[in-house]
Amino acid sequence: MPDKYPLFPTLSEEAQKEAVELVEDFKQKLEGVAKDAIRKLYTDIVPYIESDSWANFRNQLLAGFRNWGNKKIQGEYDFNEIRKGIFTQFRDDIMKEMPEELVAENESLKKEIEILKKMSRYYS
Repeated sequence: MPDKYPLFPTLSEEAQKEAVELVEDFKQKLEGVAKDAIRKLYTDIVPYIESDSWANFRNQLLAGFRNWGNKKIQGEYDFNEIRKGIFTQFRDDIMKEMPEELVAENESLKKEIEILKKMSRYYS
């Protein structure tokens, strides 16, 4: 019967056993390396990918809440609606948390505006 692969020599029985052992040894070593790489991926890397993605998402949301100018970048309608919803739902709590000096300053400015309106009517 003609050899299917004439360019490759036929191995002796002992050489064939040795080749099989070498391949099996290589498979075991490769499997060990692969298991170690996968373990490191799941235990050492994946938690950071998830937490980093969550942190990026959270930071984008907070940027929209912190900076009114971000509404142009983040989506004007969405952030306006979110802010309005939060303020409407938690207005009393938000107002309680405002520093008293800002509330006092606001009241003072309102009175000053009323005085200026009266003065402008008088001098018009």
